[in-house]
Amino acid sequence: MGLLEIAEEKVQIQAPGAAENSSLSLMEKLGILTDSAKYDVACTSSGVERKGNGRDLGSCVKAGICHSFSSDGRCISLLKILMTNECIYDCKYCINRRSNDVPRATFTPEEICRLTMEFYRRNYIEGLFLSSGIIESPGRTMELMYRTLYLLRNVYRFNGYVHVKAIPGAPPELIEMTGYLADRMSVNLELPTAEGLRELAPNKHRKNILTPMRQIQNGIQVNQHDLMLYRHAPKFVAGGQSTQMIIGATGENDYQILNVAESLYQKFALKRVFYSAFVRVNDDKALPALPGGPPLLREHRLYQADWLLRFYGFAAQELLDEKRPFFNVMLDPKEDWAVRHLEQFPVEINRAPYERLLRVPGIGVRSARRIVAARRSARLRFEDLRRIGVVMKRAVYFITCDGRMMYPTRLEEDYIVRNLTGQKERVQFGSDGMSYRQMSLFDDGQYSLQPREGDAYRTVTGQL
Repeated sequence: MGLLEIAEEKVQIQAPGAAENSSLSLMEKLGILTDSAKYDVACTSSGVERKGNGRDLGSCVKAGICHSFSSDGRCISLLKILMTNECIYDCKYCINRRSNDVPRATFTPEEICRLTMEFYRRNYIEGLFLSSGIIESPGRTMELMYRTLYLLRNVYRFNGYVHVKAIPGAPPELIEMTGYLADRMSVNLELPTAEGLRELAPNKHRKNILTPMRQIQNGIQVNQHDLMLYRHAPKFVAGGQSTQMIIGATGENDYQILNVAESLYQKFALKRVFYSAFVRVNDDKALPALPGGPPLLREHRLYQADWLLRFYGFAAQELLDEKRPFFNVMLDPKEDWAVRHLEQFPVEINRAPYERLLRVPGIGVRSARRIVAARRSARLRFEDLRRIGVVMKRAVYFITCDGRMMYPTRLEEDYIVRNLTGQKERVQFGSDGMSYRQMSLFDDGQYSLQPREGDAYRTVTGQL
């Protein structure tokens, strides 16, 4: 039996729980299953609830409309939903775990297709992000997701972007067939280490998670070879694969997490690793209390470090080590690396190679390329760097133009850190190289209150 015959046979499969779902309207299901999908961070929620008013064009309904970004920088709106929030697993961190008493719902494949097409026709979305709880078994869940994509592509003729989750433990042939219908697939690593997985998700195993990840990687490589030989060969997961890790639910430090991410990029050729700050949605003694709220700033620093791994030529071992396993929350990882390696600075803008320019705080990939291109025809000055897009308030401590610094600054760690962390204060430079800030109406010289531990997290989460 060929793939097409298998597909046509699978299209006849009915979704489970049809009788239980009959009492729920489509909008009620949409409300339940979009809310259940919000903890998957493979795209970003819009956070807008403005409805249509009957007079003007457009509507920002909140249900499931999320934003992702294409490789060329375009913002793409996606319908982000779960096929079902029923689950046979009892992961301690998950709102949809088996033991939780929450409203349950299951879409049929036909309902997801109808929603996708109607949202698309109204210009609410450009694609679909489909994940799911595990209903009955991993194989059964993957069958339903495959059927949804088959109908969407072949019956409803939808040619837009589709991101779908591969279910660990599902038959390889189902994952393969789904891969020929999806633009991107992802397998959630869930927690950074196998020990953390055993502690909080005893039904899941690291080997089961990595197996479909390896299958997708091999399938992409084989497909790329086929496309070189046969131009019209069907594409397999053309947008690559990604994964997600929960940060802060278990005791791994930033150094361990970054090493795991680097290993995934190298061994599985992932497009993205997403980091999700742990949100305590269940009352379980195995979960951390998080008095300062979700570790959002830590998540942010990991994303910045991840960017350095992928685009700036850094290695995890350069950014952190066993003696210093956490990022400085007051500095971004690139600034933190620079102030700890002042022997490599200042960098001469008119002579430094592209790779060294990338390591200067305030100089990004685009501005580094512009510098290399511009200095072929002229000697660059500090005024030129501003126009090129260099963030001078960061770069000024680490660069020279024709052997001169912009201000008589000192290459001392404490001095640079004080200026970099005083971002809300207007820094002025004196002739001795010391920095002076502009006085405010509330300066009277008698207050010396310093930030306490945890204040950074409370500031990010709106508690201060």
